[in-house]
Amino acid sequence: MILIVPEVLSAADVAACRDRLEAASFIDGKVTAGAQSAEAKQNLQLPQDAPEAKALGELILDRLGRNPAFISAALPARVYPPLFNRYEAGMGFGDHVDNTIRYGEGGRRYRTDLSCTLFLSEPDEYDGGELVISGPIGAEAFKLAAGDMVLYPATTVHQVTPVTRGARWASFFWVQSMVRSGEQRDLLWELDQAVMDARARLGDGDETAIRLTGTYHNLLRMWAEA
Repeated sequence: MILIVPEVLSAADVAACRDRLEAASFIDGKVTAGAQSAEAKQNLQLPQDAPEAKALGELILDRLGRNPAFISAALPARVYPPLFNRYEAGMGFGDHVDNTIRYGEGGRRYRTDLSCTLFLSEPDEYDGGELVISGPIGAEAFKLAAGDMVLYPATTVHQVTPVTRGARWASFFWVQSMVRSGEQRDLLWELDQAVMDARARLGDGDETAIRLTGTYHNLLRMWAEA
């Protein structure tokens, strides 16, 4: 499932992020690429241990922790600390698949079940720079408003098309889900949407709403990894 999560960051949040990022020093983005994907990657990246990266990453994680759509779709067990990149004219990132395991501070391992791209530039600030995700029904291109995010399976082949004007700013990171299977996560997402619809239309005390809620939690209990 590919899901657009709108307004993860408010306009004020985006402005605060851009102010700090534009004053920070960036390095070659190949530092976080695997051996194969490094050949396709050309962008700039904020060092992972930079104070700005840590502060802005905490802001994003705080907002995600209060975002019902993200919680329902990702069922996060761990979220890799957000990273930040910039694509200038002539830069892009060819077709690649994200590494299965990422290592955080202290060697902590994160399984990358889901990838996240949080846009920090408005679409009219740059040309090109679309996130293109290949799926079973073909490729889909995304170029969202600043503050909006795309959540998608890390198993997919994806790319960032070359930027031809301006600069594309974004945050990117990965989620280790409590539910490893993408098919099971998708079913839980659909069921959770049905539960919320039933509760809104019938009320929390309705027998059908209660049974649906129970089924959701029992499936999650069956499939979730502690």
